[in-house]
Amino acid sequence: MQYPLLSEYVNAITHASENLDQLKHLEVVQDEHGEPYRSSGAFAVVFKMRDPRTGQLYALKCFTEEQEGRAEAYRKIEEELEVAGTTYFTSMRYYERELFVDSSVSSESEFPVLLMDWVKGCTMELYIREHYHDSYAMEMLCYRFCRLAAYLSSQPFAHGDVKPDNIMVSDTGTLTLIDYDGMFVPSMQGESSPTLGTEEFRHPLRTPELFDATIDDFALASIALSLRAIALDSQLLDQYGAPDRLLFSASDYRDLAQSKVMQAIWKLVGDKDLCKLVGLFVLAHAEQSLASTSFQLFSTTRPEKPVVVPLSTKVTDEDLAEAYIDEYGVMFSPDRKRLLSAPRNLVSYTIPDTVTTICDWAFSSCSRLTSLTMPDSVTTIGECALLECYHLAKFTIPESVTSIGDNAFGKCKSLTSLTISNSVTTIVGNPFVGLNLQLDNQSPHFLLVDNVLFTADKKRLIAYCSTQTSYCIPDTVTSIGNGAFKRCVKLTSLTMPNSLKAIGDKAFSWCRGLTSLTIPNAVTHIGSEAFSWCRSLTSLTLPESVTTIGDRAFFMCRVLPSLTIPDSVTAIGDFAFGRCESLTSLTIPNSVTSIRDWTLSWCFSLTSLTIPDSVTSMGQGALYGCDNLNQSTREELEHRFGERIFWYVC
Repeated sequence: MQYPLLSEYVNAITHASENLDQLKHLEVVQDEHGEPYRSSGAFAVVFKMRDPRTGQLYALKCFTEEQEGRAEAYRKIEEELEVAGTTYFTSMRYYERELFVDSSVSSESEFPVLLMDWVKGCTMELYIREHYHDSYAMEMLCYRFCRLAAYLSSQPFAHGDVKPDNIMVSDTGTLTLIDYDGMFVPSMQGESSPTLGTEEFRHPLRTPELFDATIDDFALASIALSLRAIALDSQLLDQYGAPDRLLFSASDYRDLAQSKVMQAIWKLVGDKDLCKLVGLFVLAHAEQSLASTSFQLFSTTRPEKPVVVPLSTKVTDEDLAEAYIDEYGVMFSPDRKRLLSAPRNLVSYTIPDTVTTICDWAFSSCSRLTSLTMPDSVTTIGECALLECYHLAKFTIPESVTSIGDNAFGKCKSLTSLTISNSVTTIVGNPFVGLNLQLDNQSPHFLLVDNVLFTADKKRLIAYCSTQTSYCIPDTVTSIGNGAFKRCVKLTSLTMPNSLKAIGDKAFSWCRGLTSLTIPNAVTHIGSEAFSWCRSLTSLTLPESVTTIGDRAFFMCRVLPSLTIPDSVTAIGDFAFGRCESLTSLTIPNSVTSIRDWTLSWCFSLTSLTIPDSVTSMGQGALYGCDNLNQSTREELEHRFGERIFWYVC
């Protein structure tokens, strides 16, 4: 039979409901270009299909070459796999005259198809190319492949063309064999093999007449040995690998004594598992099968996951200069362990599983990003890592993550829910700034009450993600963490407990609905930008316990008319009261000895200011823009501290 051209298959599948018979309920899945999602091989093309009723995905295989006895062979294979009940193979069904194709090269119009479950993941070939520098990933791949090899060796059937391109690796590492054209099952005993398999993975003496349950043995031994060798020395793949093979070529099989690959592997034989796999390979090479051995010889030691030392989340100019850049424009450290930066036009991305650290600001301002998959290799999500990813509506924090940085998910306004996995031990600041999403906490290191996140002992309030406009902080809390209430714009009323001792940096920044606040008597420290941009704050009481007021602590509190600084205060930071445009008078207490840069800059309404003799220095621009101070006060202060307090002087 002459089969249709690829373009003719594509046209037929595009109108699947019209051209399929029993499978007309399936619809084709399109790729990013709006074309039918497909992959082509030497003898077939496979389309990705979906059942709209269930959401189930399928692979629809359309043939481009004739194979004698194909229908009967697939009937026998289907019967055998139904009984086998294994995850190493996917379910399949052959349909004889299923697809109508208007073909210009064939006299036929109805053609057979093979329907299989869609296997998610990538081919082992691609997985190896992406992970071969990661010794643990390769050890785990070898371990899982050896379990597959042990299973196949113990069965009465064989795949017939075992090679990395015919093995799918899922996101969880599960292996699944695909492409069953060359399979042997017991009911085929006495028949000839329809295919000999790929030359770089088959025994050099294999013939069509050698068709039984042992035809996979040599390929299994060769691949297992290659995987273990690469795990021990990744440079072997650089030196001997090729797109169509792992380490061994057909010429190596024909003369092992002269094989440079074999000589290189012999140098690694101090490894116990490698020694065992070398023995299996040599035996399979000598006898063409492993029928005389136990399948249990494929068992290898399960590797222990190495303890990951957190890498720096800070990105330097040197990092960027040395960065590896992938096809999407995403930048990594040369070892692919740190994801440094992503382009702002990124829409969808799957992070490679070599990455352990998402650096600070890595995906910040990727406002078009709608899909981001993070692998289980990631342990650290840095500061502002996904800041302003406005359209990211769904995200899963992997079970491997132990640390999440401040503002990591800030302004991800499309996120409606997020789960803190049980592996998380460290949360820096507030990763959820400005979000009213539903949190789910599974970590024993934290406590979630009414969508407010605390440390497990409930002493530090980490993040207020509630939609409530009024809140009473529990009396167990001794500190409000950095950014805990930042951008809670709907919050209008807040009660602080007497147990409170410290208010962190940016704790209430941009809480523009707050109008009044009384800080408890035990508080000694008000952090930098703690109340910055609280534009509705008209009443604020500071207790006698406060000793330090951080930089920009009350910056842009534009309608705050008055403030009493207690005698306990000894330090006032830069810009502490900058742009408090309604502040009319202020008295600095005798406890203060110096006033920093820009402390009262742009306080346009300030008419009365008392600076005690205890203050011996004022920073530049400390009174910049305070144009309504009476003339005598201006002259006195200029005489004491110089004109630089009113103007910026380089």
